[in-house]
Amino acid sequence: MEVFFYGLFMDETILKNNGIEPSNPRKGYLDDYALKIGNRASLIPSEGEKSHGIVMTVDREKIKNLYAEPSVADYIPEEVNVVTDSNDSVKAMCYNLPLESLTGTNKDYAKSLYELSERLGFPVNYLEEIKKMT
Repeated sequence: MEVFFYGLFMDETILKNNGIEPSNPRKGYLDDYALKIGNRASLIPSEGEKSHGIVMTVDREKIKNLYAEPSVADYIPEEVNVVTDSNDSVKAMCYNLPLESLTGTNKDYAKSLYELSERLGFPVNYLEEIKKMT
């Protein structure tokens, strides 16, 4: 199945350490979603915003197991349309926190996400938005 990752799970090493062998990684973005970092990251609907990430093919059962872990069990899957860097539209699952669960702040997470996003080559304006959360 196709999954759109926008947080630290964009790092294939983290996925592999959790028993997931992702394939076919492609950079892309979601229109009308904004990245928010509380204790964890989530995307929230926000007209006119754009959130960047990586869409990958992963095993359905293994991704269910990953999101059954206590630290991410509150995330809910939703189908989204990702626009890839090659301008293809891809239907993918995206796991997000309900808005009421997006609390607190986590500057260390934001810093790690900034570094990963910079390494992945996301647009400067998106990196600046993440940096504001560090």
